[in-house]
Amino acid sequence: MRVIVQKFGGTSVASPELRAACARHVQAALDEEYGVVVVVSAMGRKGDPYATDTLISTLGPADAVSKRDRDILMSCGEAISSVVFGSYLRSLGIDVSVLSGQQAGIVTNDQFGEARILEIHPQRIQEELNQGHVVIVMGFQGATSEGDVTTLGRGGSDTTATALGVALGAEYVDIFTDVDGIMTADPRVVSDARRLGQITYQEICNLAYQGAKVIHPRAVEIAMQRNLPIRVRHTESMDPGTLVTNAGQTFEVTGVNDRFVTGIAHTAHVSQLVLNGPMPDARAVFGKMAEYGISVDFISVAPDRIAYTVKDTDTDKAVMLLQEAGLNPEVHRDCAKVSVVGAGIAGVPGIMARIVDALAREEIAVLQSADSHTTIWCLVDGNKMQKAVQALHHAFGLAE
Repeated sequence: MRVIVQKFGGTSVASPELRAACARHVQAALDEEYGVVVVVSAMGRKGDPYATDTLISTLGPADAVSKRDRDILMSCGEAISSVVFGSYLRSLGIDVSVLSGQQAGIVTNDQFGEARILEIHPQRIQEELNQGHVVIVMGFQGATSEGDVTTLGRGGSDTTATALGVALGAEYVDIFTDVDGIMTADPRVVSDARRLGQITYQEICNLAYQGAKVIHPRAVEIAMQRNLPIRVRHTESMDPGTLVTNAGQTFEVTGVNDRFVTGIAHTAHVSQLVLNGPMPDARAVFGKMAEYGISVDFISVAPDRIAYTVKDTDTDKAVMLLQEAGLNPEVHRDCAKVSVVGAGIAGVPGIMARIVDALAREEIAVLQSADSHTTIWCLVDGNKMQKAVQALHHAFGLAE
């Protein structure tokens, strides 16, 4: 049996009209004689009755609930949306089986709130598919070998979908969301951002890590291990969306062009901390950040300079810790990291020159830069972020 996994996010199942759109995708897959496995997230977003953040807000003081008990509560949103969507499909005459993460065979470690999948035993799912049922699996959750309910952290339903896709040998995993696919930049920032027909696993991971939030990078990394194709699609459209796969691996898509740069991503609300002068003990600097749970990024270490970024919300704490250690950091608040992402960047002359030129034309200073095999990062003032993204999008012809 050919299998397809369809993941519907919280906004996709939040209303009767949107659930009807989801059902059309399920029926289309059945018409193509796929065995269909559906993964759903909790309905809606924070403030909606059954959204995960809303459920969390019903708790009292944080120290009054264990992480294990918190996971039991957090898993309820997916249980509600799975049963609601299952009942809707049954009303259309579609045979359905609803399974929890544990019933679907998802075994995790016991890191409650951020559990990792250890293995999947998909026999129950396969039995239901063999009986002609659409199988709806509650996303975002699994269970330990002892039977304790666990949740998989942010983006957990994406992770559920690709992990099940790998375990079942699926032909595709479709991620349905409220955008048309993977865009060359955030359309709220760049008005002529366009949808990409195809993108590599590595490119979408970099875009996701740098601020694009269409799919969780952890889910992509699981799919990449087995070359499992992912399609990112709009819930209310039958368009195939963006195909995520290996470089050089093509499917029935059109408009795929060789390119150096795939897209521009951005992360706002960060602060740059700079330590100048005689080389401070880098181990002490970053060890102190780690000790107090402060995540650091964009790290640059030189004989006479250490520079890195933290979230704006962590800035005051980070500065205080450095001062207590006898260090006097320069602090640049309200910065933004702008990222140029593309699998074709490596070894190509002139990419950095084009970036610097595009930003200079807009009188945007580069506070710090770094690069990897597929990404070049520039740190800029936060109030110049939108202009920087637009300038780079134009410089690399991404609207064409």
